[in-house]
Amino acid sequence: MAEVIKETLRDKAWARWTALLLLALAMFCCYIFMDILSPIKDLMQTERGWDSTAFGTMEGAETFLNVFVFFLIFAGIILDKMGVRFTAVLSGVVMLVGGLIKYYAISESFMGSGVETWFTNNLNYIPLFDELGVSPFYRGMPASAKCAAVGFMIFGCGCEMAGITVSRGIVKWFKGRETALAMGSEMALARLGVATCMIFSPFFAKLGGNVDVSRSVAFGVVLLCIALIMTIVYFFMDKKLDSQTGEAEEKDDPFKVSDIGKILSSGGFWLVALLCVLYYSAIFPFQKYAVNMLQCNLTLVPGEGFWGGDSVAIVQYIIMLCVAAASFASNFSKDKVVKYSLMAIAVVALIIYCVMGYKRGSAETIFAVFPLLAVAITPILGNYVDHKGKAASMLMIGSLLLIVCHLVFAFVLPACKGSSVGGVIVAYTTILVLGASFSLVPAALWPSVPKLVDEKIIGSAYALIFWIQNIGLWLFPLLIGKVLDSTNPEGTDAQSLDYTWALIMLACLGIAAFAIGFVLKIVDKKKHLGLEEPNIKK
Repeated sequence: MAEVIKETLRDKAWARWTALLLLALAMFCCYIFMDILSPIKDLMQTERGWDSTAFGTMEGAETFLNVFVFFLIFAGIILDKMGVRFTAVLSGVVMLVGGLIKYYAISESFMGSGVETWFTNNLNYIPLFDELGVSPFYRGMPASAKCAAVGFMIFGCGCEMAGITVSRGIVKWFKGRETALAMGSEMALARLGVATCMIFSPFFAKLGGNVDVSRSVAFGVVLLCIALIMTIVYFFMDKKLDSQTGEAEEKDDPFKVSDIGKILSSGGFWLVALLCVLYYSAIFPFQKYAVNMLQCNLTLVPGEGFWGGDSVAIVQYIIMLCVAAASFASNFSKDKVVKYSLMAIAVVALIIYCVMGYKRGSAETIFAVFPLLAVAITPILGNYVDHKGKAASMLMIGSLLLIVCHLVFAFVLPACKGSSVGGVIVAYTTILVLGASFSLVPAALWPSVPKLVDEKIIGSAYALIFWIQNIGLWLFPLLIGKVLDSTNPEGTDAQSLDYTWALIMLACLGIAAFAIGFVLKIVDKKKHLGLEEPNIKK
C-alpha cells in the first residue's frame, strides 16, 4: 500500500505566512523599543537632566552584555540546545523584563525613591571595567540613566536572542519554498519599526500638550507585551508542526571555540567583519542622534491648528504605510500595469508624507523616511546580487553613499538653516539616499560570508561577525555623546548643539569602510573568492 503523504502546516501557505507574521511582528515591536528614546533626546535633557554623554552611555549599554559577557554566544547555544520556539518565548520574556526596568527608571515613581538614591551612590566604580575604560556607568551619571542602562542591557540580550531565533524560524518554516521573500518581508516590516518609533515616541511624550517622557517608554513596553504574545502563539504553532512531522526541532551547530582559528585564518572574513562593524557603527548609533541633529540644523516652523494637533501624526503614519506597502508590493508584481501603478502610488504618497512633515515642522517625522526607500529597493538589490553578483562593488557604493550623506549633514545642512524649505529638501533627500545605502550594504554583505568560510563553520562565522559588530554598536553611541559634550560649551541648549565633529567621525568610518571594500574587491579578484559572481548559477 502506498504511503499516504500527510499535509503539514508548513505546506499550507496561510500557516507558514502566519508564522512569519508572528515572528516579524515581534521584531517590529523590538525595533520600536530599541530606539524609543532617540526622537526625544532633547526632552531627556530637559526633563531628566541627561546630557549627551549620559544619553550615549545609556544607549550603548544595549549591547554591553553581548560584547563583554559574551551573551551573544550564549544565545546561540541556548537556541541550539532548546530549539526555536522555547528561545523565541524566552527572548520575549527577557526583552519585556528589560523594558519594564527601563520604564521604571524614566517614570516619575523613580524620582525621589530609595532606588534612585541607591543608583546615585552606587555603580560609580566597576572593578576591571573601569580600568579597561569600558564601564557602562560613570561617576556623576544621572541615577535614572544608570537604571535605564541596566534595563537596556537586559533588553539587548533578549533582542539579540530574538534576532537569531527569527532567522532560524523562517528557515524552518520556509525551507525549500519562498525563503528569500520571507526574509526580505521580515526585514522590511522590522525596519518600519524605526519609522513607527520616530513618529509615535514624540507623539506620546507630548500628548495633550503635557510633556511626559515615560509615556513613550510605556508605549514601547506595551509593544513588548504584544511581542511576547506573538512568540507564545508561535510556540503553539511550531509545536503543532513538529507533532505533524514527527521530527525533532532542527538545530544549528553550536558555536565552537575550535572554529575560531579556522575563521580568523581567512583574510576575506576579516575584511568583511571590519567592513560590517565600520558601516553599521555609522548607521545604528547615528539613528539614536539623528532627530536631535535635524532639530539643531533645520529651521522648523511648528504647525498650528490641524498641523499642530495629535491626529495629524496618525494620518501621516497611515500615509507612510501606504508608501511602504505599495513600493514593497511593486517588486513582486509581474503585470507591468499593476507594477507601475503601485510605484506611482508610492511616489505620490511619499510626496504627500514629506509635505506633511514640513507642515508639521517635525524633525522626527522628517527622519522617519529613512527606512522607506530601503523597504522599496531591498528586494531589488537582493535579487540583483542573486542573479548578477557584484557584491563587492555594491559594498563600495554603499560606503561611498554613507560618506556623502554624513558630510552633507555636517556641512551642507547647517548652511541651509536660514531656509526652512531648502533645509527640509536637503534633509529629506539625504535621508532617503542614506536609506538606499542601508539597503546596498546588507544585501551584498551577508550573502558574501558563505563564500569566505567553510560551510561547516558558517554559523560560527556569523556569530563572530555579530559579536564584532556589537562592539561598534556599544562604542559609538558613547563616543558620539562624548564628542558632542566636548565640542559644545557647557549648558548649550539641547536643540542648539553643533554636530559637525560627530558627523565627521561617522564619515571617517565610511571612508575606512570604503577602503576595506576596495581592498576586498582586489583580494576577490586575485583569490577568486566569488564575491562578484551571482549567488544563483545558471
